Amino acid sequence: MGKKQQAGEDTYGQAAGAIGGLAIAFGILAAIKDKLGLSWPATVLLTAGALVALGYAAWRIRTAVKQLWARGAQPATALKQDAPAASLDGEPTDAEAVVAHPELTAALRTAGVIGNEQVIRADEVTIAPVQTGEVYDFLVPKGRTYEDVEKRLGTVAGMFGVTRLHMTMERSRDTERRVKLLKLHEPPFTRPFPAPTRQEIETFAGVPLGHDVTGRLTGVPTFDKASLLVAGMTQMGKTTLVNGLITCLLIAYGEFELYLLDGKFCGLTRFEPIATRYESSDDPAVFWDMVRELNVRSDSRYAKIKEAIRNRQPAPKFKPVIFIVDEAADFFASGATNEEKDQAKEIAKDTRQLVSKSLESGISTVLMTQRPSVNAIPVEVRDQFLYRMCLYVASAGTTKVALGDTYFETVAPINPALLDPDIKGQAVLFANGRSTLIRGFNFDDKFIWDVVDEKTTKRLEALPEETPLRQAIDLMRSKGVDFMTTPDLAPALGILEDDDVERGKKLKELLGGPRTYKNSRGRGYRLDDLVAFAMSGS
Repeated sequence: MGKKQQAGEDTYGQAAGAIGGLAIAFGILAAIKDKLGLSWPATVLLTAGALVALGYAAWRIRTAVKQLWARGAQPATALKQDAPAASLDGEPTDAEAVVAHPELTAALRTAGVIGNEQVIRADEVTIAPVQTGEVYDFLVPKGRTYEDVEKRLGTVAGMFGVTRLHMTMERSRDTERRVKLLKLHEPPFTRPFPAPTRQEIETFAGVPLGHDVTGRLTGVPTFDKASLLVAGMTQMGKTTLVNGLITCLLIAYGEFELYLLDGKFCGLTRFEPIATRYESSDDPAVFWDMVRELNVRSDSRYAKIKEAIRNRQPAPKFKPVIFIVDEAADFFASGATNEEKDQAKEIAKDTRQLVSKSLESGISTVLMTQRPSVNAIPVEVRDQFLYRMCLYVASAGTTKVALGDTYFETVAPINPALLDPDIKGQAVLFANGRSTLIRGFNFDDKFIWDVVDEKTTKRLEALPEETPLRQAIDLMRSKGVDFMTTPDLAPALGILEDDDVERGKKLKELLGGPRTYKNSRGRGYRLDDLVAFAMSGS
């Protein structure tokens, strides 16, 4: 009963207070009405409007005061964050403050690299100028690694006001937390870098393919057990880039054999003298013949490896073979007839075997195509390449054909469709799971010819002097000719057979089996073919 009585008294009190408030408000309104001589509706509206205006003015004054206070306090507090308690490893105490680097902290927070409560410490940041931009060297907070930055590199670049092409990242070898970001001042390769010297190529740790955005040489560690697919639209610099690759191989890769199929007819001609086999053709049958020849060599090498294992002997060492094909898509195209379609299937099957199964035997393949469409090179062939390179293309779909269907799911991908098509030789190199923007070398013709001549001379000097093959080569070089018919060459090597067929058989057997060549003068041997055969290995 006491509680009910108390509740009733509270209700009566509240009602009395409300009646009193209404009476006061009515009295104020009546006074205003009499003073201004207005009607009751006008008096109510005027009073309500005045109260609203006063409330808004009070809010504006309060907001302005808070902003002024915040500006005055920012230099002392905005870039500071309380650190954890002190420990024996020298971490700051609770009483100390960590000064954050404003630019990096804001950029990485917004990009989602670090949490909103985390900072990039200013005392752990170094900014150094380089030839093409500036390098930010810093540590990410504990609990984060360089991979957190790498995964969001495109977003980070946007926070710096540049594109993904303007920014590259390197990780440190001393800690997973250290990151080096390079931000370019201008689009990459706006100014060309000079071609590398012989010494720079020889001292590079691997096979250089071009310059990176800072002007340093970049490439792949080796072509041993690896193949390369190069794709890009026409006139984007593929052939020049691969000419640079071959030149670098001749300078620094040691002894190897070169098989060249020049689908452009003259794109790889500079290296014909040094090639074990050189063909200039767009005929799929020629490509197929070279593929089958290399598959036979691969099978022979594997047989020797097996024999060595059975006899518990060391595995034999083979001279590397690199097969380079320009305009490869032309050789996989099928015609309208069933026979042509069957041939295209067999070519794809044999090429897949060459690319996928010949690596252990030391035979590597480089295919180039200017038509990186879905059907240009069969999927079963494309999937076998460890290294991939894509020059400018028109769409992301074409990029996936060249670099792989899952390329944009890899770490820090670079979209080749964003490259400047007016800067020839630019390419995205995707090797060992990493993407690098490069620009291929553009060597002078004289530099390439000097490298080829030097390599040819050294290989000839290494040949045994008393062999019939070496004698035939020396004879043709002394006469200054690049071709000799069988009737002219056979007597010089002691073959006096009168019958043309028998003479040809004996000469070929004496020389060891190099390819013959037929022109308007008859059948015989070219100097380049003899040199290539002499320099070839098993």
